[in-house]
Amino acid sequence: MEPTGEAGAPGRPPLWVEEPATRRRMPDPVRTAAVRAVLVMSLTMILAMVAFLTALAGSWLSFPMVLSGVASTVVATWAVLDVWITRQVWNQRNGVVSEPSSSARQLRRERRRARREARAARRDAARIGRRGADRLSRA
Repeated sequence: MEPTGEAGAPGRPPLWVEEPATRRRMPDPVRTAAVRAVLVMSLTMILAMVAFLTALAGSWLSFPMVLSGVASTVVATWAVLDVWITRQVWNQRNGVVSEPSSSARQLRRERRRARREARAARRDAARIGRRGADRLSRA
């Protein structure tokens, strides 16, 4: 019997193969800001095209469309900045998930381990000093 795909046809590979995502999904606030920015940018492009075509036709709508195009360009710039700022704020509040092979994470681990060992050494030295002082005073 020949191998069959999901569709049941002999010898054919399946039409749809699930692949694991290479990147993590964007957080909800960032995604909503990005969708908003895309919508505003597309509206700005439409307004720019209408302004251009009305200017070519010499229509009275040309001047208002150019003004609205300028205003929508400002709003589109604001929307793109909003995506960037929202992403930065999200990363700052919720932290960035780093890869296990990240060199920064490894350096932090090493520094933490060194601090812990230094703290433990100081504690032991303080304990030894106190223990010795107690014994001397009792003797």
